[in-house]
Amino acid sequence: MTDDKPETRIQKKNREAILDGALDVFSAQGFKGATVDQIAEAAGLSKPNLLYYFASKEAIHRALIDATLDDWLAPLTAIDRDGDPVEEIVGYVIRKLEMSRDMPRESRLFANEVLQGAPHITDVIGGRLTELVDLQAALFQDWIDAGRLAPIEPHHLIFSIWATTQHYADFEVQVAGILGGTPESRFEEAQQFLGTFYRRALTPG
Repeated sequence: MTDDKPETRIQKKNREAILDGALDVFSAQGFKGATVDQIAEAAGLSKPNLLYYFASKEAIHRALIDATLDDWLAPLTAIDRDGDPVEEIVGYVIRKLEMSRDMPRESRLFANEVLQGAPHITDVIGGRLTELVDLQAALFQDWIDAGRLAPIEPHHLIFSIWATTQHYADFEVQVAGILGGTPESRFEEAQQFLGTFYRRALTPG
């Protein structure tokens, strides 16, 4: 769509259907394996109708990536400088775990892109993602310098949080195969473990 008129209810519904269908396709097939025809089929629309809303596969993919990053970075941005450092970071861990539980397709979408060398989001990684991580790493270092947080390298702390939480989305089949049980029980166990793990690691000695 190229005009500036407000979307009608039908147009909004169709756009949401395209993005939801594309999320299924991209998270399963990756960017290279996905086709506009597959996305149109998943959205329940014709290919010409889909192309009315998005000019290309690249445009759909970028819209999904941007929306995913907005959601994912919000909890990191929300860490409160005036809060208790350990609890602020543990709260971030739990929120990221919740997002892996509730948004597994988005996690796999991003993982697939990065595994391909991040060809479509190099600007994002080198731009706002790096800026935010550097900003919060500096906050963590301030807390460490003040003796309010155990001495631990801040950037690698953030990487470890991403790894330990997004694992439950990106490797969901493996986790379920090993642990069994229900998704709810696996989440509760992971939440308890990660909360304890990070509190022990971050609490000053």
